[in-house]
Amino acid sequence: MPVSLPPALDLSLDLLCCPTCRTHRLHPHRGALRCPVGHTFDIARHGYVGLLTGTRATSGDDAAMVQARARFLSTGTYAPIREVGARLAAIAASEQTTVVDVGCGTGYYLAGVLDRLPDARGLGLDTSVRALRSAARAHDRAAAAARDVFRPFPLADGAADVVLDVFAPRNPAEFHRVLRPTGRLIVVRPTGRHLAELRGQVSAMVTIDPAKEQRLHRALNPFFAAVVTEKVEYSAPLSRLDALDLIVMTPSARHVNRADLNDGGLLPDQATVSVLATAYRPR
Repeated sequence: MPVSLPPALDLSLDLLCCPTCRTHRLHPHRGALRCPVGHTFDIARHGYVGLLTGTRATSGDDAAMVQARARFLSTGTYAPIREVGARLAAIAASEQTTVVDVGCGTGYYLAGVLDRLPDARGLGLDTSVRALRSAARAHDRAAAAARDVFRPFPLADGAADVVLDVFAPRNPAEFHRVLRPTGRLIVVRPTGRHLAELRGQVSAMVTIDPAKEQRLHRALNPFFAAVVTEKVEYSAPLSRLDALDLIVMTPSARHVNRADLNDGGLLPDQATVSVLATAYRPR
């Protein structure tokens, strides 16, 4: 039996372009989205649409990573990060704001923006189908689509008022193309102090490049100018499960032996949360 069109996807359908021919709009057709040329993309029963094309992207976000992320985010420990992203996004809000969350994961940060903007709609893009199952349920105005963010986005030019990028890969040229001239790009990334106590105990965790800010500036500067930057930093208490989830939900999961973590090794009972959140305007 064909899957019905999810209401949130219907709400954002006019944003989408066929990722194969990149010129035609997509329309519902027997439990899928289809362009006039005949390219067809299935709507999963979990509510997201699959828009991956070409060689399938490989995502490290397996079921364990997504479950760990959902558990940790549900504790509210990262709520201040969600709040700063939503506050910066609200500055760019129009009467009917369109928010695109690139590398949306479970949809936690996109849902925070939509909660703050009652007339907004959102679309999350990610390669992890495990994460997209959660993202498609994260908010009643948030649609979700499977897409490799390093490839052209399946969106019309100037479709978005806000592009949200929280702890996610970046595609500056595509950010610029899909943003309206008055839109804003919101980028949230860790500082060198982020989770320092945890990284100090677990040496295999991924380190934060000291040149990260310079690399970010070089990548974005041809397309964007920074408008405002806010620093969010605080000490967060951690249970052992919280600490384990923080390790497993990140790229560090690929480098850390999970069996060793479960053997009762010492983990900190608090960690510094430290991020920078910048709103950029298109050049």
